[in-house]
Amino acid sequence: MTELHEVQITEEKPLLLPPLQPIPGKKHSVETPYGLVAFTVHGTPKPKRPAILTYHDVGLNHQSCFETLFRFEDMQEIVKNFVVVHVDAPGMEEGAPLFPLGYQYPSLDQLADMIPCILQYLNFTSIIGIGVGAGAYILARYSLSHPDTVEGLVLINIDPNAKGWMDWAAHKLSGLTSSIPEMILAHLFSQEELSSCTELVQQYREALVGAPNLSNIQLYWSSYNTRRDLNFERGGDVTLKCPVMLVVGDQAPHEDAVVECNSKLDPTQTSFLKMADSGGQPQLTQPGKLTEAFKYFVQGMGYMASSCMTRLSRSRTASLSSAASGEGSQSRSRTLSQNSESGSPQQPPRPAPGSGAHTMEVSC
Repeated sequence: MTELHEVQITEEKPLLLPPLQPIPGKKHSVETPYGLVAFTVHGTPKPKRPAILTYHDVGLNHQSCFETLFRFEDMQEIVKNFVVVHVDAPGMEEGAPLFPLGYQYPSLDQLADMIPCILQYLNFTSIIGIGVGAGAYILARYSLSHPDTVEGLVLINIDPNAKGWMDWAAHKLSGLTSSIPEMILAHLFSQEELSSCTELVQQYREALVGAPNLSNIQLYWSSYNTRRDLNFERGGDVTLKCPVMLVVGDQAPHEDAVVECNSKLDPTQTSFLKMADSGGQPQLTQPGKLTEAFKYFVQGMGYMASSCMTRLSRSRTASLSSAASGEGSQSRSRTLSQNSESGSPQQPPRPAPGSGAHTMEVSC
């Protein structure tokens, strides 16, 4: 078993940004077997490159979940190299009308089944998915049923497990004593963030309490809490077949679930990134760290290989090189030597039989 290495990276104070103005993009909607779904496209398709497709968590939409990350300065190099599709769950987009009383909101499985309609509408053949919370589950479910269309996944705060009886009872009890906004905030943020009532938590609490589509949000929340188990099994038939980066903040509400998910996935295909000082929403509080990790991730897939290496990839490569110093000249870096404007990616080299896992926990 390859030794795990921790890479400590100092970072500036987590960003607490004012409300963002939407980044202009082309808004679309498409009818699916489970209703209308809205999405926003930024950029133009790049030949022989996948689209980056994002899916947001409960209580958020694509703007409140991802604009901090996609506005970040270092992220612009990535955005220029890929077309980006931000999906809004039904009823979560800005200005969405309220669903009528008794409306049957799609299950998370059905939300995943809407994605092929989006790709067909846009004539896209493959994606790199970035999902948070419920969105991470949806993209994982989609990848299980459409593995040939998913080149990579970044799953933040994923909980692949269905709620057990104890979880169900605790959820019902909390529903008697807490409002929907407070329950969703406990899902989004760490206890430390909630206790200290950070500026970010207060900003999102006000947005939830005053949300004109709160009844729609409650329906999405209910679908998340009735999700099925993804039944991942290491070495089994049910697994993610593409490169995966699992991300969670230290002390985040979903830390244990992400650690468990990591233990069930193929270690030769999975990277585990636990981010210090990021709270429950690392894409909001530490976009710089996440951008660095994502750039390294796409380099490992064979894209943007000529891009300058970031602090995270330099530190990680140095750590790997040090660990491999006694193992001959075999390279441990998954970054491939390939022109950033080339076509289809080359696959990273497979580990030799019996070489063990290449999964690494990076605490940064």
